[in-house]
Amino acid sequence: MAGKYEIYSDKSQGFRFRLKAGNGEVIATSESYTSKAAAQKGIDSVKANAQSAVVDLTDK
Repeated sequence: MAGKYEIYSDKSQGFRFRLKAGNGEVIATSESYTSKAAAQKGIDSVKANAQSAVVDLTDK
């Protein structure tokens, strides 16, 4: 089963999205947006940038 995005209302009456893996585990949660359309744009941004390079900022 493929992962999925879920848009939901938060306690402050904003909109958030979460990304769930195929097994149902939440692997990412967004900031709060003021509209459902803005949350959808956040999802679109994650999808567009998901293939970006990983930058490791930790000390080794």
